[in-house]
This record gives sequence, structure tokens and C-alpha cells, in this order.
Amino acid sequence: MPPPDTGREPDLLTITEAAELVRAPVATLRYWRHLGTGPRSFRLGRRVLYRADDLRSWIDAQHDGQSAPGRGVRR
Repeated sequence: MPPPDTGREPDLLTITEAAELVRAPVATLRYWRHLGTGPRSFRLGRRVLYRADDLRSWIDAQHDGQSAPGRGVRR
């Protein structure tokens, strides 16, 4: 039986759930993990997990980097 829906995001996310959150393919998250450029992740046993707070922080950092001077839309 699935856990009751509490209306909040779980603290630990699988790579599939993290990919849904950042709207990127799972393969992209694996590649970012390989390069060390993606959101912080860790292994728990055989599973790769992401903390929801780390994902939000990484998304915010990506947004902040996009709005830096000289990084406008290329034409």
C-alpha cells in the first residue's frame, strides 16, 4: 500500500524523482553526477539519492548563474 499523500515532497528523492523535479532525463542526471556538475547526491546502499533541499539549492544556483551580467540571450 502506498504511503498516504501528505501534500509535501519527500526529503530523499530517487534519481527518477529528481529527474522529474528538474525536468531532465535520468541519463542527464547520471551524466552530471559523473562530471560532478549536477546537484549533490549520495549513495545509500546501491541507490543514488538526492536531498530535496540540495536539489532546490542547485536549481537556485543555476538560476542565479543565468542572470549574471553578460549571460543574456544569444542572438
